[in-house]
Amino acid sequence: MFPYDFGFVPLTKADDGDPLDVLVLTDEPLFPGCLVECSLIGVPKAEQKEERHTNRNDRLIAVANQSLLYSGTKTLKDLNPKILQQVEEFFVNYQKVCGIEVRILGHAGSREALKILTGATDIKKAA
Repeated sequence: MFPYDFGFVPLTKADDGDPLDVLVLTDEPLFPGCLVECSLIGVPKAEQKEERHTNRNDRLIAVANQSLLYSGTKTLKDLNPKILQQVEEFFVNYQKVCGIEVRILGHAGSREALKILTGATDIKKAA
């Protein structure tokens, strides 16, 4: 069970070959397969190591546009620091059970998140 709504951005391909990951902050749990309009607020930059291979696996964080609880959240700095810490620990620990080591390298804002999103929607990559 995930403590936050965790999904992917349709029609994207991240550097790890999977769709781009996104954690959505919202008022109520979402159901699998739903499409949610969101605003990007930032990106924890992450590196993951699986067996002998290490690659970047940054995760986007977004706020559901209809959220009342997070409506004032425009950047990662607007989040309660405890929530950001829990999000980072979630990213690290849910991969740990699969034998994948994740290390948080730092954070970036919504501009960097948008840059990552734009790069992942490159038609050549998505094909």
